[in-house]
Amino acid sequence: MNLVISFTDEGEILGNKIADIIETTHVRSSKYSGKIRELIGQSWRDMESIIFVSSTGIAIRYIKDFIISKDVDPAIIVIDDTGKNVISLLSGHLGGGNELAEKLAIELNSYPVITTATDNRGIESVDVYSKKHNLQIENIKDIKVISMLMIENKIIGFYSDFDLPLINYKYTREVDSLKNISNLDGIIIVTNKIIEKPDIPNIILRPKNLAVGIGCKKDMSGERIINAVKSELEKLELSELSLYKFGTVEAKKDEKGIFEAAKYFNCDVRVFENEEIAKVEDMFEKSQFVKDTIGVYNVSEPACHLLGGKIISGRQKYNGITVSIGEINL
Repeated sequence: MNLVISFTDEGEILGNKIADIIETTHVRSSKYSGKIRELIGQSWRDMESIIFVSSTGIAIRYIKDFIISKDVDPAIIVIDDTGKNVISLLSGHLGGGNELAEKLAIELNSYPVITTATDNRGIESVDVYSKKHNLQIENIKDIKVISMLMIENKIIGFYSDFDLPLINYKYTREVDSLKNISNLDGIIIVTNKIIEKPDIPNIILRPKNLAVGIGCKKDMSGERIINAVKSELEKLELSELSLYKFGTVEAKKDEKGIFEAAKYFNCDVRVFENEEIAKVEDMFEKSQFVKDTIGVYNVSEPACHLLGGKIISGRQKYNGITVSIGEINL
């Protein structure tokens, strides 16, 4: 969702034009009883972007108390009420502010103002690359270090466990081993594995490609399911940031613990019908007890398989919980 806030008559007209370009809620400050700051605070976490048709000063004063981090803040765009300039003020990369500013500038016949250093040098930033390829940045603070090296034309290595294109930076060097990096100034690493970090500046990007099949006894707590998944990931030396989706069977569609665990790991849950499980359950070990209880022989492995995961951890038992983890091809 997007929010447009205007302050003048000309700004209101421009705000209405913006509402024709993107799906948005348009608010005129004078018609909102002076509660714009309250509205921004309530909307901050839910908005993709907040567009101010105003001066940058007005925008800064309204948002300064709500800024958290580039990975959670909405894109902040400022457009003067004559429509001459469209400024990407905040969250230009991960929040999509730069892209939105350029789109609005084209539609409004305005000038896009992009101030991020990598963009103005034609460098693909790490956060733009990660967003494009659905990669989770392990430590947001590492972006600044690698970006500064790129701005200074330093040699950046690129290591990936997956078939992904190199980041668009002319001094990138592809490496096939993390043991041979002595000639690099920094390195970008794409992996779902827990690794020992190299002793040069680095940033680790986690692909969202691990599927989790879950079965459990009735009324199992979310905390116990979380701990079971964590234990299995630790055993496999895999990062929880790479978890993509949970899968289970229809008999467990009301198990709060499964959904609580999925929320903890920032994953969606896919509930499979018994008929879907039955089509693939012959591929896996069967339990007559499970069949007699919920109508299928196995839950975690078939659910993981149906999510698209190549099973790397078969049905593992954790005191009333079964966990299966699989890797999805990127």
